[in-house]
Parts: sequence; C-alpha cells; structure tokens
Amino acid sequence: MQAKELIELSGASFFAGVPDSQLKALCDTLYEMYGTDPAHHVICANEGNACALAAGCHLATGQVPVVYMQNSGEGNIINPAASLLSDRVYGIPVLFIVGWRGEPGVHDEPQHIFQGEVTVKLLEDMEIASFVIGKETTTEQAAEVMTGFRTLFEKGKSAAFVVRKGALSADAAVGYTNTHTLLREDAIRTILAETGDDAVIATTGKAGREVYELRDAAGQTHAHDFLTVGSMGHCSSVALGLAIAKPEKRFWCIDGDGAALMHLGALPVIASCHPDNLIHIVINNGAHESVGGQPTVMGGRSVAEIAAACGYPKTVRVADEEALADAVRKAKEAHTLTLIEVCCAIGSRADLGRPKTSAMENKHAFMEML
Repeated sequence: MQAKELIELSGASFFAGVPDSQLKALCDTLYEMYGTDPAHHVICANEGNACALAAGCHLATGQVPVVYMQNSGEGNIINPAASLLSDRVYGIPVLFIVGWRGEPGVHDEPQHIFQGEVTVKLLEDMEIASFVIGKETTTEQAAEVMTGFRTLFEKGKSAAFVVRKGALSADAAVGYTNTHTLLREDAIRTILAETGDDAVIATTGKAGREVYELRDAAGQTHAHDFLTVGSMGHCSSVALGLAIAKPEKRFWCIDGDGAALMHLGALPVIASCHPDNLIHIVINNGAHESVGGQPTVMGGRSVAEIAAACGYPKTVRVADEEALADAVRKAKEAHTLTLIEVCCAIGSRADLGRPKTSAMENKHAFMEML
C-alpha cells in the first residue's frame, strides 16, 4: 500500500510522532506533504509527547489526529494512553500507526525481539483495537477497517494500524542533509583515540555500530564499551549510574541529539549529581539518522547551551576534527563533568555493519572489565 493512501484514509489533518525505519515511507510522505509545518506535522521528542500534542489538537478541533511511532515507543505512550486518552478518563480518540519491529518469525535485532512479541498485546491491554497491515493488505481492506475504527472514535476510544516490514511504500525517498562536514564516524574515531582504558557507553543506532566497527578495525577489545542497543534516550542515565557507582573510573557517554532530546530531563539530573568522572558527548546532526534521517528540533539549537543552563559545569560546542580533539583532551584534564556537543553531517558508510556479539555477551564482558 502507498503511504499516501493510508494518510488519506486516516482522514486526519494533524500528525505527530517519532520517526521509524519501518515507517520511512510514511515519514517521507508526511515530510513531502507538510515538511515540519506545526499546523499539520510535528516530529516529537518522544511518543508520549506526541500523544499529548494529539490530545490538544482533538480538544481544539474535535478531529481525530494520528500518532506514528516504532513499537518501541509503546512504553512511552502507556501513561498518556491510560490516564489521558482513555474513554474511562477524557475519551480522546487517536489513530496510532505503529511500525512492527521484531515481529515474531521475522529476523530483527535483539533489542526488538521481546518488544515485537508483546506489541499487539500491549495495545490490547490498553484497550486499543488494532489491525495489522501487511504487504498483501489492499486499500479497500484498510478503508473497511477505518470505517470500524471511526465507530470506536465516536465512543472516545483509540485504534491502531500495526505495520509489518515492507507493507508501506512511497514514490521516492526523501534525502535529508545539513550544512556540517564532519562525519560522525570520524568524530567517534577521534574520541576513541583518547579514551584508552576508560569505559565507553554508546547510544542506540549507528553511533554504537560505528564504535563497534572502529574497535574491530583497530584490533581493539570491545570489553570497554557498553552498547545501549535499545532504550533510546537512556544512554546518558546508564552512564550516570556507572559513574556514581565507580567514582575511581572515568566514563565516556557517546550520545545522539535525537536520543538526548527524547529524555532531555536526564540533563539536569546528571548535572545535579555532578559526577567528575563523566564526559558526556552529544553527536548532533539534527537528524534521526538511524531510522532515515528525518529532522530533530536539535539541529537549530545548541545542546551545549542547554546543558550549561541545566548546570553542567563545563560545556563546549565543536564542528571540526581539530576542535573536537582539543576539546576531548581538555575534558580529560579537567576532571569535572563535561558536555561536548559535536556538530556532524548526516550520513554513514553504506557497508556499516552491526555488532557480532550478543547484548548478553556485551554485558558480561563489560562487567568483567569493570
């Protein structure tokens, strides 16, 4: 099914969500149609944020908005879905479009497997009716389902389309770019050149994959790295927990702008704990690159300034390799909580691989190293 057909079937004029690779055709089509015009399309910090935005839209207009997300975002919508949208509370209807990563029987990465198993069940537990869209689903079938969904909407209930891999298509993919020239992989290489025997905690997505491949290319052990393959937005909090528990050891957190944005409240918490053994690096390319390159709102903002306002004692923003190398060396010498924002281009190697070790193997090796 064409993503545009699903958009038209929804009857919605307002869309909010967090991009997903499985929904890339939908995300690209929405971007082509509306860009980031807030009257029609908002790329949110997290999925709960999108639910609340949708609720405001319904309260103001009476319309049924659409919230799109990867199924990993179901955790972020449970609270607003149960305590705000539910027909037992305010009865605010929303149409969810959920990318089904980790669908049983379909090969996927380890962080998606359990989430994939419980995707439909979580919707059922929240009393959200669902219909699975696959490659074989016709526009007529989806339209018939929407007719039933509209009956639920009139009762203040929500409903969801769960989208299988490859079920949606678009005429052409959107190419996302920015004005920066420093490649993320080169930035990470510069960082790893200075970490030595320190511990590195890498965020989910391509940053962690690049850490793994750079270690391989240099013939180095992976034992010093904890790759946070799931739980987007929580990498910095994992790093904080480690830094508090092991004050004699230095920790480097390699974060992303989309991940940092998803749970931005972690920044003042980290600052309030002020661990002198934590260096927090945010790679900011203004994009959700690991799922297609769709923009985040951080591209036009300074993460370093936000961190400083949250109470980080030392922050710096860099945009080239030389400045990054200097910032990293100074951070090592400072022995205080530091945030380094690295402005990077959008893009990665076409042959970028994935870790060959399991998440459990990574955990055990990392704990043994500590």
